[in-house]
Amino acid sequence: MFTSKRGEKMNGAQRRYMWRFLPAMVVYSLVIPVSSSLIDGHRVDGVTLIALSIAPALPLLVAIAAVGLYLIEETDEYVRMRAIIGALGGTGLVLAFGTVWGFLEQGGVVAHIPAWFVFPLWAIGLGLSQGLCGLINRWGSRP
Repeated sequence: MFTSKRGEKMNGAQRRYMWRFLPAMVVYSLVIPVSSSLIDGHRVDGVTLIALSIAPALPLLVAIAAVGLYLIEETDEYVRMRAIIGALGGTGLVLAFGTVWGFLEQGGVVAHIPAWFVFPLWAIGLGLSQGLCGLINRWGSRP
């Protein structure tokens, strides 16, 4: 999410981000298989089915909050701008992909994609945007 030079210590906002984001991802990676196997392997319905279906989303909501809090707490304007560019790149990828895919799906050309695909796609877009931003920065023309 943030950009720092190798060997450079993380600042307070970056440490807090890591302490929020990484545990959320660990919980997410543990909840997904448990929730899926309980839904697929057992006859669950009603409130139990709703709870098991929502459970994987909760750590992702924490991760989204961690990103937002990081952007608020980061005091280095350059680093914050780089993080915002990454987040905007991820958002742009989700919007573009979702729009094109939606029209293709409406036309019957492609199959439906589950809505949970949005977060991983956003994260991929964030990473690609930050990587591209880093390359451009090395070439010396833009942040």
